[in-house]
Amino acid sequence: MKGAVTLYMREKCHLCSDAKEMLQSLQEQWDFSIVEVDIDNDDDLVEQYGITIPVVVLNGEEIAWGIVDKNAMIKAFSEKNIDYIG
Repeated sequence: MKGAVTLYMREKCHLCSDAKEMLQSLQEQWDFSIVEVDIDNDDDLVEQYGITIPVVVLNGEEIAWGIVDKNAMIKAFSEKNIDYIG
């Protein structure tokens, strides 16, 4: 199954940049798309995610926030049956 990842982030956030780069590298092995959402463009999102960014949502479920761990992402992809294209 192809996955859909939403990355809630903001500009000039080093943790967000790190999460984005890590997710992009995982796309070489896993079949998922990434949609970036800058929370600073929406007051409700700032209120919801303000200090927890980056937040990674996989197929509608929050699976990671703050410091995003690569091994945890791989585990989540496997548990959610995201296609491994290795």
